[in-house]
Amino acid sequence: MADVNVLPVTAREGVGKGAARAARRDGKVPAVVYGGGEAPLPINIQFNELIKALNRGKFLASLLDLEVDGQKIRVVPREVQRDVVLDLPTHVDFLRLSDHSRINLFIPVEFINHGASPGIKRGGVLNVVRHEVELKVRAGAIPEKLVCDLTDSKIGDSIHISSIELPADATPVIADRDFTVATIAAPSGLAAGDDDEEGGEE
Repeated sequence: MADVNVLPVTAREGVGKGAARAARRDGKVPAVVYGGGEAPLPINIQFNELIKALNRGKFLASLLDLEVDGQKIRVVPREVQRDVVLDLPTHVDFLRLSDHSRINLFIPVEFINHGASPGIKRGGVLNVVRHEVELKVRAGAIPEKLVCDLTDSKIGDSIHISSIELPADATPVIADRDFTVATIAAPSGLAAGDDDEEGGEE
């Protein structure tokens, strides 16, 4: 199961523009949690905590646990409204999840068995095309990573998503092609040598 970042929040008493302005004056960003068959929950997030979460990257494709009043609510961010002048966050919408909810998330790829790759043994270079792959997964079964086995990979080989074992019920968001995750490129000296040989034959 993938690690889930925890974002501390507080319940917001009032709703509407007045309560939102009051939250911003206190150094907080108003937000709302909706979905999951429950009533919308207005909350406030400390500005600095939200900035840290945004700076981690791919915020709108991240799985989060909101910690409010001693309870955790699993969510994915759906929209971040920003000030048109300062480009700072002014409001966030979160979607509440159940274990059976299906969401799109970026899952990191780990490459293993470099020493068992004939291509890398010959000096080939692992060229990672995708360090992460976006998958459609169940919220209750999110993998920590995908594993790409480099055993038997040779110089010139391309490793496609079809050669990586995906978790049950997980499917790539890109579904119209067998996209490349990595390649084993020839070392620069070998590539130059091949070019010289071709030139000599001509």
